[in-house]
Amino acid sequence: MKIIGMNCSPRKGKSTYHALAICLESVRETHPEMETEIIELGGLDIHGCLACGICKKDLTCAIDDDFKSLIPKLADPEIGGMVIGAPVYMGTMTSQCKAFLDRSCSFRRNGFLFRDRVGGVLAVGGIRNGGQELTIQAVQAALLIHDMIIVSDGMDTAHFGGTLWNANDQGLEPDEFGRKLAGNLGRRVADVVWKIRK
Repeated sequence: MKIIGMNCSPRKGKSTYHALAICLESVRETHPEMETEIIELGGLDIHGCLACGICKKDLTCAIDDDFKSLIPKLADPEIGGMVIGAPVYMGTMTSQCKAFLDRSCSFRRNGFLFRDRVGGVLAVGGIRNGGQELTIQAVQAALLIHDMIIVSDGMDTAHFGGTLWNANDQGLEPDEFGRKLAGNLGRRVADVVWKIRK
């Protein structure tokens, strides 16, 4: 069983990456037998969907960019859960996140390959209330269209998902509550994957 973290930030290795790392560390602490991996969209060339329809015929895409390299990795049947990490730009998800979600329609059109995967979302904003919940809900809407099983960050907090804020030069360190939410989200995703797969 495997849980993937998708870092939808244009900046590799920054706050959203660290939030996903906290989340996936919680997965491994909860269920050491589970594999985890973070896929970073930063530095990849991924364009928006053209609605050309070629992916209705096969699990492929007409656009010749880096999304094609993600297709076999994301089609792996061992993946039981996905955590989407999105920075908040102008009150919602980044353009990289939106392009990724739009292009993921190829998995839906080829047998709903994400169906019954557990989906969790975390969002990192520049201030505590900077659009994190709206971003999470927008991403969750796309995951629901894949017929995924959406979870919150679970007890003892149980909100929409992980909401964190980046204190610029201090990163996520001052945000103790946000880091707790990220850990809770990882634990909840892992627990539900475990229940479904076992």
